[in-house]
Amino acid sequence: MIGGLCLAAIKDVLWVFFISMLPVVELRGAIPVGAARELPVWLNYAVCVIGNMLPVPFIILFAKQALGWCAKLPKVGGFFKKIIDRANRKALQIGNYELIGLLLLVAIPFPGTGAWTGALVAAVLQLRMKKAVPTILLGVMISGIIVLLITSGVISIIK
Repeated sequence: MIGGLCLAAIKDVLWVFFISMLPVVELRGAIPVGAARELPVWLNYAVCVIGNMLPVPFIILFAKQALGWCAKLPKVGGFFKKIIDRANRKALQIGNYELIGLLLLVAIPFPGTGAWTGALVAAVLQLRMKKAVPTILLGVMISGIIVLLITSGVISIIK
C-alpha cells in the first residue's frame, strides 16, 4: 500500500489520467472507465479534471501555429484543415458572448465539445490565457459532474 492506494489502484488512476488527456475522449470517456475500475468517485473526478486540463494551456499557446503548419502537409493537410474550419465555426457561434459561450461549449458533454475544442476556440478567438483557462476549467468541472451523475445512474440501474 502507498498512501492508502495499492499499486493496482495507482495503475488505474494513471490509466484514467491519460485517457482524460486524449482529444475527443477527454473526461467524458475517462470517468466511466474510472467508475468501471471502481475508483472512488472523488478520486476519479479529480484525476479526470486534472488530466483533461493539462493539455489546455499548451493547446491555447500553440494550436493555431501547429494546425496551420499541419494543414500544409501533403497527405494529411485536409484533415487538419477540417479541424481549423471546425474551430472557426465554433468561434463564430460563440460570437460576442465569448466567455459564456466558451463555458457552455466545454460544459455540455456532447461529441465535438470539451476542453480540447474549447482551447482551440480560445486560440482562434485570441482569448487571454488568464480568462480562457479558468473558463475552460469551470466548464470541465461542470461536464465532469454531469458525466459522473450519468455514470452513477447507469451503474445503479445495472446493479
